Amino acid sequence: MTTIGIATGLPATRLRLTRRGRRVLTGIVAFPVAVAIAAAVIGGGAALASREAGASSGSFTTVTVGAGDSLWSIAETVAPGADPRDVVDAIVHLNALDGVVVTPGEKLAIPAEYAPSH
Repeated sequence: MTTIGIATGLPATRLRLTRRGRRVLTGIVAFPVAVAIAAAVIGGGAALASREAGASSGSFTTVTVGAGDSLWSIAETVAPGADPRDVVDAIVHLNALDGVVVTPGEKLAIPAEYAPSH
């Protein structure tokens, strides 16, 4: 049998980058950063929603949430002829609600298209 030995006396080589290699490495690192910045600039600012910018006062009416009311029951009451899912969605968007849970005494804006006629 032959034994293959590994030479341990060899000096360790150090990685040396040429000018071209440094440019390539810099480009590889910089490209994803540039793409991320470009995506943030192109789609970032215009898509931000603000709770401060509200609808005009003539485009909605308000209702007060009663005990035991839910968005679904309010939607069925204010717009019996409409699909409650659409009405709930419109109420959530108009009031900038984080969810569909409402509390008694809370005032909700109802879009004028679904507003009850008194």
